[in-house]
Amino acid sequence: MPVLNEAAERLLEWYQKNKRDLPWRRGNHPYYIWVSEIMLQQTRVEAVKPYFNRFLAELPDVKALAECPEDKLMKLWEGLGYYNRVRNMQKSAQLIMDRYDGSMPSDYTALLSLPGIGSYTAGAIASIAFGINVPAVDGNVLRILSRLTADPSDIAKQSVKKKAEQSLLQLMTAEDLDPRVKSHPGELNQAWMDLGAGICLPGGEPLCSECPLEDLCIAHKNKQERDYPVKSKKLKRRLEDHTIVLVQDGERIVLHRRAPEGLLAGLFEFPNLDGHLTEEEALEWVEEQGLYPLQIRELDPAKHIFSHVEWHMKGYLIRVASFEGKLKENFLLAEVKTAEERYAIPSAYSAYARCLQLHLGPEKPGKEK
Repeated sequence: MPVLNEAAERLLEWYQKNKRDLPWRRGNHPYYIWVSEIMLQQTRVEAVKPYFNRFLAELPDVKALAECPEDKLMKLWEGLGYYNRVRNMQKSAQLIMDRYDGSMPSDYTALLSLPGIGSYTAGAIASIAFGINVPAVDGNVLRILSRLTADPSDIAKQSVKKKAEQSLLQLMTAEDLDPRVKSHPGELNQAWMDLGAGICLPGGEPLCSECPLEDLCIAHKNKQERDYPVKSKKLKRRLEDHTIVLVQDGERIVLHRRAPEGLLAGLFEFPNLDGHLTEEEALEWVEEQGLYPLQIRELDPAKHIFSHVEWHMKGYLIRVASFEGKLKENFLLAEVKTAEERYAIPSAYSAYARCLQLHLGPEKPGKEK
């Protein structure tokens, strides 16, 4: 496709002048690239930066990740969501230790065989860290290609992504491709990423006047930028009502560890009860746990959206008499500071964590977003 040849040459030139300064791009270290790409799934770049820096400070290499205790690993990931991502990273790290002596494999197929690494992540690592001519096709690339060629195909379909990968692979391995482009596959892939993140925007009006591909873009020529890409609507989320109970015993709070499988598997939470409970029902539940309530205060409602379910939450802060007995299985008492330092609590509970001045994730107090 001739337009892709021209686009690739322009993109590389544009990227070399306008590339973002990101911590994981310094040195093209395969482990850093891997960690960043997994973190960046479903998460904004600016939000990822503090997580990335904290993660690398604690787990600087594959060996450290492979050996990290699960609770510490979950705590380092706290607030990023989609916790199976980091669980798969650890499985992959353990395989890399066993199969590749702790070094990230430099082969695209080998990368693709690791848990949690799909074609995009394998392409990013292979091209950026090892200079292999393979594409890294994500939503940014699909959006740009869709507008560039005014392609009405549904980019939510796997077949459309596969076709884009094949087109870009042919481009990157073509004999007539400009040698400057061919020798910089990682920079070309990052150019697509940066163009999609900063100019060919997913929401709102794209910044076409700043785009190096403006005169090549068919959607722009036809003034149809907002008509592309075509993407089928997601399934409607299931709505669930929950009651979050913050139980305080002096400086301690009650935490509950979720089941080892399912949504937010194995993470800690404030007691989370099905439905919207009345004050009387919430107090009755506390008494059933062997605690003696002294005071109850209703908290502001909150909402959290997961990919397939939406929680509508109401909350209560319940102060109880000092408790020295044994809590039921999977419940524990912890001081707020200990909970903040040791136990991974998902961002779904951030509104209620703030009521306890308990800070989630790597942000410092007063700087939460």
